[in-house]
Amino acid sequence: MNLFRSEEHIRNWGRFDPATKEGILPLEDLVRLFSGNLFRRRLDQDYVSHSREYLGEWLAALTEIAKERPFWSPGLH
Repeated sequence: MNLFRSEEHIRNWGRFDPATKEGILPLEDLVRLFSGNLFRRRLDQDYVSHSREYLGEWLAALTEIAKERPFWSPGLH
């Protein structure tokens, strides 16, 4: 994963592949994906027993993001 200051910087990056432009996400979407319980609660003693619940939350966030960016669709429809 590479983080850039703006979409313009991404497009000016020497290794930018125009075929991947659909995968560009704003920072707020990345934060939403990676700050949920699936990632925050990993050290909890009961993490495994709640992992399905956490995964469901994460997939809901991913599905919400995919509504505007089909590139990120989890393909579980």
